[in-house]
Amino acid sequence: MQYTTLGNSGIEVSRLCLGCMSFGDPASRMHAWTLNPEESEKIIKHALDLGINFFDTANTYSAGTSEEYLGRAIKNNVARDKVVLASKVYFNEGHLAKTAINREIEGTLKRLGTDYLDLYIIHRFDYGTLIEETMEALNGLVKAGKVRALGASAMYGYQFYNMQLCARDNGFAPFVSMQDHYNPLYREDERELIPICRQMNVALTPYSPLASGRCARPNWEANTMRSKTDVVARGKYDSTEEQDKLIAERIKEVADKYNTSMTAVTFAWHFKKGVASPIVGATKEKYLDDAVKAFGVPLTDEDVAYIDECYVPHKIVGAL
Repeated sequence: MQYTTLGNSGIEVSRLCLGCMSFGDPASRMHAWTLNPEESEKIIKHALDLGINFFDTANTYSAGTSEEYLGRAIKNNVARDKVVLASKVYFNEGHLAKTAINREIEGTLKRLGTDYLDLYIIHRFDYGTLIEETMEALNGLVKAGKVRALGASAMYGYQFYNMQLCARDNGFAPFVSMQDHYNPLYREDERELIPICRQMNVALTPYSPLASGRCARPNWEANTMRSKTDVVARGKYDSTEEQDKLIAERIKEVADKYNTSMTAVTFAWHFKKGVASPIVGATKEKYLDDAVKAFGVPLTDEDVAYIDECYVPHKIVGAL
């Protein structure tokens, strides 16, 4: 495993982050394919064995049960100070208002079974709350020791820039990470958001790095519960299937060239693009094993250019 730091925070994280949206009670009706507590703990333990110390969840994943399952597994398998726990706030009553942030952090900490969070991420931009109110509330959590560092997720570049300026001008804690929508099939953030992050030394921790598996298999569809029921993924990718299949085919060609998997090549692509720690969603141990192989793929600039060549502009997916 390789490690890096989240921006200027000094927080060291593995260069693969285990995304925990796959864990939780399916009765919550968020996803039909989530794993129960025992299955979740098995995946989390395997991640720890591989050297992964970075775990990402959210207050609304499976109605909070994702946080509960993650907290339980961490308590059973590793000392709290050996892992970096991230969770999110926004898709809740009040979005990013001060009262909402202060309420939601308490629920998150309780469900995770910890008295602090390493990284607290705003899940989206809140059009209904003043930026100053949100940033002051988040800063208060940092000052109180409930949160070590702050992160943001999918939004427009100008929104992120304005929030960072607010933090700078008021002496508030800035964002140290950006969890944006980014993969070989969706590269719209290369226009503005990613350059802003690089300018501000903000670590990239993209979600959906495999485009919901479409960069990990030669066939567009898969015979899995998630592929059959994940309507969100279909909305993200299926409208551009014909043009994006060409990119997936090139990933397969590069994988064959290096005698490795498409998953490994795709994560190696992320690392060549300067990504700090992509979010890996896994319901089977072998998916993590495949991702780790990326560190051994000697991807060249020419390989990346070959994969990128077929890309055409996409409609915005992620930022609200």
